[in-house]
Amino acid sequence: MEKITHLGETLTRWRVGQSTFLALPEKGARLMNWNLTLGDGSVRDIIYWPELTTFENFYKVRGGNPILFPFNARTYDRGDIHFWRADDDVRRPMPMHGLARQADFKVTRLDAGGFTAVMEPNDESRASYPYEFEFAVTYRFTPLGLSCEFALTNHSGEPIPWSAGHHFYFTVPWNDATKRSDYIIRIHAGTRLKQDFATGQLTPGPALKAVESLSNPALIDTLHTGLASGEVVFGERDLSGKRDRVGDIAVRVGTDKAPPLDATFVTWTLDDDAPFYCVEPWMGLPNAAEHKRGLHFVKPGATERFTVSVRVK
Repeated sequence: MEKITHLGETLTRWRVGQSTFLALPEKGARLMNWNLTLGDGSVRDIIYWPELTTFENFYKVRGGNPILFPFNARTYDRGDIHFWRADDDVRRPMPMHGLARQADFKVTRLDAGGFTAVMEPNDESRASYPYEFEFAVTYRFTPLGLSCEFALTNHSGEPIPWSAGHHFYFTVPWNDATKRSDYIIRIHAGTRLKQDFATGQLTPGPALKAVESLSNPALIDTLHTGLASGEVVFGERDLSGKRDRVGDIAVRVGTDKAPPLDATFVTWTLDDDAPFYCVEPWMGLPNAAEHKRGLHFVKPGATERFTVSVRVK
């Protein structure tokens, strides 16, 4: 583990076996980059991070793993975007992807295996999410993977709602000789939905097979839920339903064999030429505070956790 200065900020870099991780925990608990040194000495990016000239609007950078809390994606109140309504029937603002990615965090653990950072509420977060709470993000790094645990502790006298998630930007293609159509993703989902961005309503999604090409445009902004497996695997085209290739990436939601109820994966990329593809594990569907699907409540005095892991096979 070492500290490095870049663009006026002090970043932390971990080298764990073949893997190198780069993060700025104080800003959104943001993992920025993960790369892997291969046997021939070459380096493969797993988590994408662009070349920047400034960290201005750092939270908007398309790269790394933005933390989505307390709610993922777009929230709506009776058709109006960027609002939500709690059980007290008060309408409150809620930015796209919530509050954590633009928040400051306090590092409470920093060692050779990762870090823990706790969100520091500010005026924006208090106006949007008026509870007494502690939200902690814990990363643990291994030679071929990582785990990330969210822990929400309720210090209020009433239940706290949340439905958080991750926005992993994976480097795809990861081989200069390949293109996106050379990659396949496997998701065992019983239900696929879309969100109507005008109203926030959930609508039926495309009919997809368990194994699809990453170049299929129908995957973009698709919500995969009703999961038969908590693990999604993607990699180069030789991937099949029965056997994975060395180098494939597996993203798992939860720590049990069965996926958590209402857990959802989202597939998204910016356009055909983007150097990344996002595979996003969420606690539930977007706009959960309104339709309640995937909305969780933490009881007063309790802590609820949500864990995901990523590994290179």
